[in-house]
Parts: sequence; structure tokens; C-alpha cells
Amino acid sequence: MAIVQPLPRASDGRRRLGLSSPVHGGAVGDIVVSTPEDVGQAVARARSAQVAWAARPVRERAAIIRSAVEVLIARQDEIIDTLRAESGKPRVEAMAIEILASCDFLNYWSRRAKRDLADHRERLHGYIRPFKKLTVHYRPLGVVGVITPWNAPFVLSMNPVAQALLAGNAVVLKPSEVTPHSGGWVVKILHEAGVPADVLQLIHGDGETGAALVDAEVDKISFTGSVTTGRKVAEACARQLIPCTLELGGKDAMIVCDDADIERAAEGAVYLSMFNSGQVCLSVERIYVVESVADEFIRLVQQKAQSLTCGADDSADLGPMCWDRQVAIVTRHLEDAKRRGAVLLVGGEAGTAEGLFFAPTVAVDVTHDMELMREETFGPVAAIMRVADEEEAIRLANDCQYGLSGSVFTKDTAKALRIAKRLDTGSVVHNDAAVIYGVPEAPFGGRKRSGVGQTNGRHGLRGFTHAQPILLDRWQLKRERIWYPYTEESVAAIAGTLKYGFGSAIARRLMS
Repeated sequence: MAIVQPLPRASDGRRRLGLSSPVHGGAVGDIVVSTPEDVGQAVARARSAQVAWAARPVRERAAIIRSAVEVLIARQDEIIDTLRAESGKPRVEAMAIEILASCDFLNYWSRRAKRDLADHRERLHGYIRPFKKLTVHYRPLGVVGVITPWNAPFVLSMNPVAQALLAGNAVVLKPSEVTPHSGGWVVKILHEAGVPADVLQLIHGDGETGAALVDAEVDKISFTGSVTTGRKVAEACARQLIPCTLELGGKDAMIVCDDADIERAAEGAVYLSMFNSGQVCLSVERIYVVESVADEFIRLVQQKAQSLTCGADDSADLGPMCWDRQVAIVTRHLEDAKRRGAVLLVGGEAGTAEGLFFAPTVAVDVTHDMELMREETFGPVAAIMRVADEEEAIRLANDCQYGLSGSVFTKDTAKALRIAKRLDTGSVVHNDAAVIYGVPEAPFGGRKRSGVGQTNGRHGLRGFTHAQPILLDRWQLKRERIWYPYTEESVAAIAGTLKYGFGSAIARRLMS
């Protein structure tokens, strides 16, 4: 069963893609693919509209974005129905991951925007301080292209789009072709809240459409998706000398120390590796548990995983996988692991009923020569490896091509901090995981193959602007002493600065 299938072309010759439910395989809609010409025209309209949008005070833009929360709350049932039709995710996950988080992002960014985007004075140092003063102004970049994935299509579209708009940019959004209408709701909500039509536009399509957007002379690309596609986006942006933010894959490690609350750690291991059917870039994909507590931890994880249910009704814990391609990847990783000696205590296979359901799975006796411990699995699998001590856990956690996030389970906060600082990841969470993306104060981004740049945090919002330094004159002098013509006085002035500004410890302190 394929989730996205070509359909007969539209009457105007444009390609069409049909969408199938991951729950029952039936049709759940279609999209007409935007052509490169459509994309170019959308960007041109956005560029024209952006000037007036950027001219509005930040507080006006923030008021519009803030009002989107009320629209979102009023339309939440429709959005959830669309999310469930396209992705099959449980209602609880649609509400918590997509709706609740989006409301929080809209509230947070609209409240912070005026302060974080305001001009600010930067204190100058040393010999230049008496003569100049520095103001940093945050200019919108212009038109931002936002390309988003299928696993959390609403919130992962809403968050960057809201930030880019608040910063004064126009936005062209291309959601995944797997969940296009779920991502498209972001545009509907923000338009209804008052964002002008040409300031925020929606285009539909697959990789060809995404490539057209990257090449359409936008001023920045915000991309969330796979490493393979992210590398292509980075190369295309580099050719055009435009910035990009890439939030890519993960293979996040969870370290269970010998002093951890084992009940909480086991509960977390199951949930954090399997919520959203494991289709989260921040999922726990590798678990390293210290040998002295491993038996009890594994027993509890097995027990908790066995109690989970799969299905499409509201009482089910796990919904289906979103894409048939992902089912094939999870299956391949588990087959490779079994061939190399792994033992599956729970699950390990796709469901036999219709739909893309995959049983919650617990794998033990795993090693780093298995795909399951090297490549992003993106499925409901808890892969557990025993380690001698925390030192071995840290070494193995860092032995990975990805570096998105990680987690440390221990009752000792100081130990958690020590271990966290040694993990080669973009972020670390104590006694939890994944939640870090939902903390807008925290800069979020990966190391190694997990991405480039950061979303969230003050610098994430400012990343949709150009920080323009403006150096102002303090005294309106007639001329500078170093300007032409060069004279003996010029030499003496520089010599005096060197002698009295840098020639003694006291002077260096005064000039700092």
C-alpha cells in the first residue's frame, strides 16, 4: 500500500497526487502539484507583499500572530480530523504534540518578538568607545521558504512560519506531500487571524516542488526532514549564497545510570521511543543501561511495552506508521539486528491487518555493528544495550554520525550535568527526552549529520533577520585624526594610543 500515488493530471496539465489513509488504505484526498512557474510566481508575490508587512511595527505583527491562538482553538477539531486522516496518529498525540505545542509557540513568540527584535545598543570597548556608539538593528531577510515533514506536519510548520512572519518576512510554505492538508492548516489559521494572503502562501508537491522553492531566489530556507534531502538543500543554498536552517535526523541516546529511578526510566524508555509510533526526530533510538540495574530495567521495559495497544480508535496507544517506506526501513533494521544476534523480547513485525501498523518492539543484545544502532530507524523500537558503567555509555552515545539530542536518567542532578556536557549532541535532557523542542527558550539544533543552525531561542528568532550594526558618531567631529593627509601628528596620535591604551596593565584595564 502506498500513501502517495500519482493520479491523472489536472485539466491544466499539472500533476496530481492521491493520498491514502495509513489506517485503512482508502483515499483521503489529493493535491495538485505546484509547478516551478507556480513557485516562482508565489515568491514574486511574496516579495512584493513583504515590504508593507515589514513596515508594520513588530507589535502589530505580534498581535496578529497572537490572535491565531483563538482561531486555532476554535478550529482544533477540524485540524485534528485532518491530522488523523492523513497520519493516523492518536487523538491524544494530535492534541498534545500538534495543537497544544502550536498554541504555546504562538503565544511565546508573539510575546517575545517586540523585545527580541528591538534595536539595542551594544557597549563598545577601548579606544573607540569615546568616539562612536553602536546600535544593532534586526532587518527582515525578505522571503523565507519553509519546507516541512510528515511526522508532525502542523506544529513543525507553525513554529518556523510564525517566527519568520514575526521577524517581518513573507513566507512560502511547502508541507510534505504525505500530509499536505495538515500542514496547509497553518496557512488557513494565520490567514484567518489576519496575515495577508500574499505574505503567507502555500504550495503543494513533492521533492521537485521543494527543489523549485529552494531555487526560486528566496532569502532563506528553513528545512526539516531527512539528512539526504537536507544535504541537497544545503548545497543548493550554498550555490546561491543564502542561509539555511536544517533540522535533520537523529539517533538519540538515552543513558540509564546506576542511581536512576528505574521505574521512571523504564516508563520513559517505552514512551520516548514509541510515541507518535517512534516517528520523531527526537525519539530515543538507543538505550545504554548500566549493567548493575540492567536486569530490572529490561524487565520493566518489556512489561510496559507488552501492555501497549495499536489501533485507530481513541483508546489505542500507538497509531500507524505514516508512510509505507518507513515500515520497510524499520523491518530492515530489525531483520539485520536479528541476523547479528539481537533478541526481540516484544514485537518486531508489522501488523497483519490492513493499515501501516507496526508492533511496539523491544530489542536487547544489540551492538554497534547493527543498522538498528547506527541508522535512524524512526519506528516504535526500544533498542537496549548493557554497558559496564557510565564511561562506556558516554563513549557509545558519542559513537554516532548523528547528534541531535540525548538524555540522562539519574537522581543526581550534578551527575546529569557532568555527563550532558560530554555528549556530542545539540541538546541534553535530564530524566526525559524529546520535550526540548517544546521549550522555545532553548536553542534547538543538531551536531554532525543532525543539522545546521538552530531553531528556537532568541537567536533562532533572530535567525530570520540580518543583524545590521549601525555605528553612530558621538561628537560630530569635522574629521578623523587618521584621515588624509598623513602627517607627523597622525603617527604621534597612533603612537599615543598604543602607549597609553595597550602599554600597561592599568591602561588595558581602563580600555576594556
